[in-house]
Amino acid sequence: MSDLIGYLLTGLGIGAGFALVGSGLVAIHRVTRVVNFAQGGFAVLAALLTSTLLSAGLPHGVAESGGVALGALAGLVVGVIAIGRPGTSPGTSLIVTLGLGVLAYAIEVLIWGDQPRSFPGLTGVAEVGDARVPAHYLLILAVTAVVFALMAWFFARTDPGRALTACASNRYAAQVVGIDVRRMGLLAFTLGGALGGLAGVLTTPVQQVTFDSDVTLIVNGFAAAILGGLSRPMVTLAGGLLLGVTQTVVAGYGGGAYQLEVALVLMLTVMIVQAARTGPVPEAAR
Repeated sequence: MSDLIGYLLTGLGIGAGFALVGSGLVAIHRVTRVVNFAQGGFAVLAALLTSTLLSAGLPHGVAESGGVALGALAGLVVGVIAIGRPGTSPGTSLIVTLGLGVLAYAIEVLIWGDQPRSFPGLTGVAEVGDARVPAHYLLILAVTAVVFALMAWFFARTDPGRALTACASNRYAAQVVGIDVRRMGLLAFTLGGALGGLAGVLTTPVQQVTFDSDVTLIVNGFAAAILGGLSRPMVTLAGGLLLGVTQTVVAGYGGGAYQLEVALVLMLTVMIVQAARTGPVPEAAR
């Protein structure tokens, strides 16, 4: 039983990181209808910069903030390139984000090399029942809970948040009432970059990061976002937690070689079920 409790709490911490990546995908897709395949790269960039800043002697907090800021800046840059030109279709923007994600590989290898990196997180072990869990996993959970609460407040109580929600609901109506949809799209990319960066900063102390770690992050984040239809942040949170727990239990009892496959199977299952509920796509009139 103690092993199971440990797996559950560890999985919740890992799943919270997936949920942050997925929530960044949701924030961007709701406003722009673009699936941002560079989302995992924001996490990798933030983690690599944080490791460099900590190695240079900067204190915790300052270094992590710098990493998250780089993620937000990278999100803005990707947004400008992907949707900055008027009339760019979501499909074209998707391809652009995929290309920028590949370009990020070269930049990361050039600056940081191809060796795994990590840095220390919260030390200590928490005892929950008979289980002993590294305290950093609980820190990831706590920070994620605060971030999602702040996001709910931001979208419900602030003017930029309401504008983003209006663009997500009806882009044309938002334009009619004077909302700059393109600017809101760039804000969504910046927010997505910050969320991705935060995920990278939080999870790197327990999972080493390399230049190609974005593959695992984007697959798991996308799987979590798919559960919410790429539109519901709280369902994305639940999906990320479920995915993290499932992968950890599978790794604990069956071996860690199948963790990515778990995400792919879950994502495909949800997509098939959603397609079955929606029904066949009607053929265009000839």
